[in-house]
This record gives sequence, C-alpha cells and structure tokens, in this order.
Amino acid sequence: MRGHALLLGVVVGATVLTLTACGPKGSQTSDPSSGEAASGKPRPHASGDVRAKMQGIAFRIDPEVVLEVRRLEGALEPVREGKPPWFDDPASFRLRIDQGEVAMSAASLGAMMNHYLFAGPKAPVKDVVVEIRDGHLIQTSTLNKKIPIRATLEGEVSVTPDGDLRFHPVKIKAGDLPVKKLLDLFDIELSEMIKPQESRGMRIEKDDLILDPERLLPPPRMKGRVVAVRIEGDRLVQVFGGGKKPAALSPSLPKAKNYMYFRGGALSFGRLTMANSDLQIVDADPKDPFDFYLAQFSKQLTAGYSKTMSDQGLVSFMPDSGETGKELP
Repeated sequence: MRGHALLLGVVVGATVLTLTACGPKGSQTSDPSSGEAASGKPRPHASGDVRAKMQGIAFRIDPEVVLEVRRLEGALEPVREGKPPWFDDPASFRLRIDQGEVAMSAASLGAMMNHYLFAGPKAPVKDVVVEIRDGHLIQTSTLNKKIPIRATLEGEVSVTPDGDLRFHPVKIKAGDLPVKKLLDLFDIELSEMIKPQESRGMRIEKDDLILDPERLLPPPRMKGRVVAVRIEGDRLVQVFGGGKKPAALSPSLPKAKNYMYFRGGALSFGRLTMANSDLQIVDADPKDPFDFYLAQFSKQLTAGYSKTMSDQGLVSFMPDSGETGKELP
C-alpha cells in the first residue's frame, strides 16, 4: 500500500536524559551511533517497531509551520536494519500512521509552501499566501517569470485513490484577468520549472495540482493513508486510516489531555538508548494543545521535570515551547 501523510515529524528528542536503568522495562546504553554500549557489548534491542500514540499536539516544524495532531496511532519504523530510531537523526526512522487526524491552518499551509515546496530562487512561484474561505482553499502567489505576475487559484480539495491531495481549481486569475485552464496559466517556461517540483511532492495532472504529503516536509518521513480531507473553519483537516488496526495502547497517565506516548522496541536519544521503551511526554499545562518544537526540545526538557513510574516507565512533563521561562503550574 502506498500511503502518504503530512509530515509531522515526530517528537521527543533527548527527553530521557533523566532515565534510570532498572529492570527489563527501561534500560540504558550509550552512543547510539556506534551500535555498542560503553562496555563494548552490543546494545540490547527489543524486537519490533516502537508503537506511538499522540493527542492534542501542536507539532512545530519551524517557527511558522505547525501540524495540529488531534489524534494519532502508529509506530516509528527504523530505516537502517539493526539500528533503532535515533531522535538526533530524523532520517533514521519513519513515522507510520495507522489511524489519525491532523490539521493545518491556512497560515501554516502558506508557510509550508514558501519554506519547503517552493523554496529556492528557481522555484516556479514565490510569496505564497493561503486563505480558506467558504469551504474553498485560495492560493495567491507570484509567478516566477521575466515579468512577475500575481496569480490566484481558488479551488476544492479532495483525496486521490492513492492517498494524495488533489486541488481542483474552480477559479483562476492572472493579475486582474480570468484564466480558463491551469495549463494556460503555466506556459512552457513555467511548466519546465515545475517538473523538478515532482521530487518535492507536487505535480500537475490535467487541470489539477496533486500534492504528495509524504514528500512535502523534511525527515522524518511519514507514511499513512489519507482517506478523507475536509475544510473546517480556517483549517485543512486530513483523516488517516486503512493501515494496521492498532491494538490498545495504554500510557502511564491515560487521563492526560495532551501527550505523546512511545512503547516497545528501542529508542535512542543523545548518547542514551531505552530498550523496550515506555515513554510518555505530557503537556504540563493542558489548557490548550501541547506546543512541541523539536529544534528547542532541550529547553522544554530542562524547563520541565520527569518521573519514573512504579512499573519503571518514564513520564516527562514539559511546558509549551514558548513557555520555557515560566514557572510550571
């Protein structure tokens, strides 16, 4: 099955700098890049993928791009055989989404296109602004021609049988002039510039723009099947399904409102490894979604605190990324 997902690039970085090695459920070794413990013996790896469950997460890709993970169940899959996912290297694992729902605001969609899909001086368009109005997605951008033209595409979003996102324009303008077809807007010069964008997750199919969410953002890569998409206020909401039916996964604090939970398999972070992992990251102030910024996880970690449970699982309480200088409630 070919699946896709808006990159959500998971998580947790070195939250377990405070791990205590005790018993079969949570143990530590060091230097994940070497594949060996400090003693020189091979690291113990629990078999299988690391299962993942998340809810109420505002996962910040960069200061302007936020993925709103309302709910998600899946797993972290190692890319290299014999090496567990290592959060310091996002290319070392994939996030498989079995079931879930993820939203993006219009502002985040525009920033994603500017920062990743249409980044660089040779991109076919620049200065993208996205609006969501009356159930339609409206994209305004500057065509990168000898004489730049401001163009607006207004259209409907749906899902292809392969799980890609289809944007079907119902209204096209170049400057103040209406344009009948998408390909009339993109002349030969621009069409040649668009071809390299296929490797970044965008192509033109007849009169539609097709987006492959799996390629839109940097690693960690994600895979899952988008089975439905809808406009909800100023949000584009994607629903994932059709994957493995996840068995029940119970975090240490099941009543927590906003959290990320990882169970089973081996996880590496910094110079530490957690074998047969049991790690829950909990929003220290759950009044709104947990704002987690991977690039600043160390600040969130040191501003919070961790607790080893009676079954030797670890719970780490963290403030939002913009609240690291404030006292926790």
